[in-house]
Amino acid sequence: MTDGLLVHASRAVLDHKAAWLAALANERGASEHTVAAYERDLRQFLTFLTFYHARPAELADLADVKTADLRAFLAARRRDGAGAKSLGRGLAGVRSFLRYLERQGLASSAGARAMRAPKQPKSLPRPLSVADAVDVTEEAGSFALEPWIAARDVAVLTLLYGCGLRISEALTLPGDALSDPGQRAMPITGKGGKTRVVPLLPAVLEAVADYRRLCPFDLSPQEPLFRGARGGPLRAQIVQRGMARLRGALGLPESATPHALRHSFATHLLSAGGDLRTIQDLLGHASLSTTQNYTAVDSARLMAVYESAHPRARRRRA
Repeated sequence: MTDGLLVHASRAVLDHKAAWLAALANERGASEHTVAAYERDLRQFLTFLTFYHARPAELADLADVKTADLRAFLAARRRDGAGAKSLGRGLAGVRSFLRYLERQGLASSAGARAMRAPKQPKSLPRPLSVADAVDVTEEAGSFALEPWIAARDVAVLTLLYGCGLRISEALTLPGDALSDPGQRAMPITGKGGKTRVVPLLPAVLEAVADYRRLCPFDLSPQEPLFRGARGGPLRAQIVQRGMARLRGALGLPESATPHALRHSFATHLLSAGGDLRTIQDLLGHASLSTTQNYTAVDSARLMAVYESAHPRARRRRA
């Protein structure tokens, strides 16, 4: 991430931008992906202000941003093809920066607070079937050339499905995590620094134990548990690339991503009788409404089964 390409703002603005991004990462625990997205959103806003005022953006332009300014910014982004989700996230990034400047006594965020985010289209999670999720975890190491990498890939995807972890949560586990074969649960620090406890299935412990036994690198508490081929931290892109190969091999849709295993964890628990509050705690959702999306997924699945299996439903189609 660099300001090298951003020449449409004063040095004072760029300095405050850098301090804000550092605060997001160091004080609020924002992920690398979130910080990069916020940086991009603010860069777009500052570039917009440059054309809006016909000069590089200055702190004075940010001191009292009006709702009309933000509407014009979103309208310009919409003309460039941005959808509601991108517009909403862009507005969130600008709001965050203005709140940061407000805390420094340099701006008011009142206009941004009054601005309504674009209405988001409802999108439901897209889980895998039970059979496909099991196939993914069992075949995860099929394309690896080295046994320890094959075991690593199996362990990572088994964690995502077996514990409902986000990929970032799995990849930031310390080297001594899951080293006790008798362990039945572990704490996970998720979004916003919130900690939850997830139970551990024997299959998860076995997969990680196989990986630990074969891994050629030191798995001390100061080092990450999952390593790349050269010993550095395993990157999410490597896991995503491996999942893409699995999709092709198993004939799965594009929606079969590593994150879909987390969705599958929740949906399969709900199908088996798990209650929403428990699933909310296991996923680390701040709001129950987020977890309730899985009830719609499960209802849709049940209706599809009903339509294909019930005699009266079949007769109506005929």
